[in-house]
Amino acid sequence: MSMDDQDDALFKALGHRARRRILDALKAGPRTTGMLCELMPELDRCTVMQHLKVLEEAGLVIVERRGRERWNHLDALPIHGIHERWIGPYAAYAAAMLSRLKRMSEGEAGVPMHEPTGTKETGNA
Repeated sequence: MSMDDQDDALFKALGHRARRRILDALKAGPRTTGMLCELMPELDRCTVMQHLKVLEEAGLVIVERRGRERWNHLDALPIHGIHERWIGPYAAYAAAMLSRLKRMSEGEAGVPMHEPTGTKETGNA
């Protein structure tokens, strides 16, 4: 699976509120499928298991079978990867833009919002 396919699977998994609720529950520690079903009584067991399958395919849930029980463990490394790849750099960019905006609003001369592109100084005034 390519990195783009992995990212797509991860964003798809995070895109549904029921799956995010499952991940929130797993942050506290591993839970059986039955425990997760009890936390989400509005969903039937089959639906919870379908959501768990999507999370597992995205690498966010690791399943451990103990006898008849299925224990679901959170694997937060893919979320960390998304943070490193997307959130961190975009947050740094946003902070830099806000810093420039602040300096401009405080009257600092010569602080461009964006680097000029394709402009030449002609020397004519």
